[in-house]
Amino acid sequence: TIQTAESLRELWLGHIFWVRNVSIAVIDKNDLAAKVAEQQAVANAKAIAASIEPFYGAPAKESFFKLLAGHYGAVNAYLIATVAGEPVAQGRATQTITSNAEEIAVFLSKANPYLPKDAVNALLLAHGSHHNQQIQQLKGRQYEAEAQTWEEMKNHVYQIANATADALAKQFAKKFS
Repeated sequence: TIQTAESLRELWLGHIFWVRNVSIAVIDKNDLAAKVAEQQAVANAKAIAASIEPFYGAPAKESFFKLLAGHYGAVNAYLIATVAGEPVAQGRATQTITSNAEEIAVFLSKANPYLPKDAVNALLLAHGSHHNQQIQQLKGRQYEAEAQTWEEMKNHVYQIANATADALAKQFAKKFS
């Protein structure tokens, strides 16, 4: 379980790292850096999705990747709307982040009975809120506040990784013994 949790922590840390880099690059209008960071964010989402394949198979991996791509797309839409100063578009993006969190929670809770939908949804809603808060702080050049948000995000994705690893260990006890 410890190795699985550590692997998932690394994957989720990569997620917030690369999304942060996309945000900084977009805010600073650095197209090349944004392109590279986005490629890495997508590669990371593929790796997160691949982490469930040994347990649930290739179709589940593909479905999970589509959901993770939806998460990234919604966060990116929020970023673009924030940079453009478009509060209506920010609201739409936040609604998409929220509905995508529920879709992911439903998916994971159906796959694993030890991942209750409401608990997973709460974790993912907080995760999405962290992204939005970080984007606001980066755009506002509130770097001390963003540093604190980063720590909260990091600790939070560790919670997501640990909960997932624990649930996998319970559901697939033979693979973890």
